[in-house]
Amino acid sequence: MASSKIIRRLLHFWFLIRRPMTLGVRVLVQDETGAVLLVRHTYVRGWYFPGGGVEPGDTMQKTARKEVYEETGIELNGDLELIGVFHNRTASKRDHVTFYRCHQWDRKQEFSPNREIAEIGFFKLDDLPDGITPSTWRRLQEVYFDEEMSDHW
Repeated sequence: MASSKIIRRLLHFWFLIRRPMTLGVRVLVQDETGAVLLVRHTYVRGWYFPGGGVEPGDTMQKTARKEVYEETGIELNGDLELIGVFHNRTASKRDHVTFYRCHQWDRKQEFSPNREIAEIGFFKLDDLPDGITPSTWRRLQEVYFDEEMSDHW
């Protein structure tokens, strides 16, 4: 009995090593005018929704709240509305992004550029910054302009 439990755990561990799945979150944060929050990283080109990778033991919603705060100084205090879960085939065959929307938040800390985030801003849909990433653009089209929802990030 104990040996079968050990074997199951070893097989599960082997599976995790051979086929690791990665999971990330992104959040569509809106202000009262409908402008959306975007971030520009220091290490990749383009403007993105704030977010990041889910660490072992964390939930997706906890990660979403933590990443938005760390990247922007904004604390999400409202419900996170799940928009969808997407396969991010550009990152790997096993990467997925969970996408949320939140309308209620408070600025708890003023943003200051740092090693990870060069710039943040709230942008009107008709005045988006140059260099918005294709996946960010696609999500905005799906959410605001009734484009068909893709399964891929």
